Amino acid sequence: MTLHHLLPATIARPLAAYSHGVEIAAGARLVLCSGQLAISPEGLVPEDAGAQAEICFANGAAILAEAGMTLADVVRINAYVTDRAHMAPYMAVRDRLFGQPAPASTLMIVSGFTRPEFKVEIELLAARS
Repeated sequence: MTLHHLLPATIARPLAAYSHGVEIAAGARLVLCSGQLAISPEGLVPEDAGAQAEICFANGAAILAEAGMTLADVVRINAYVTDRAHMAPYMAVRDRLFGQPAPASTLMIVSGFTRPEFKVEIELLAARS
């Protein structure tokens, strides 16, 4: 599938490893993943925000695998952290998992999630022909 990563020269470059937009060709299959929290298969929630991001992306990857896709098919990431201090650990995991050109991405600081131990939540949108 051909994706067109949109990085207009007329606006500021992205502040991190993401594309301003991604055009998806007509007829592509889409998979939208619900927000994934950092619950391991054993029901554990790590304290560290980076470890939580690892689990969130692993959960997303498992959902995509059910549709025959991988993280390489991700065209958009919506991520949420509960504190500015959690941004760098989250971004380190994201940047390691996604090459260039990077997916479109939004990262927001929110007041919290359904349980206080959660620090990171990640939604994915993937596309494949």
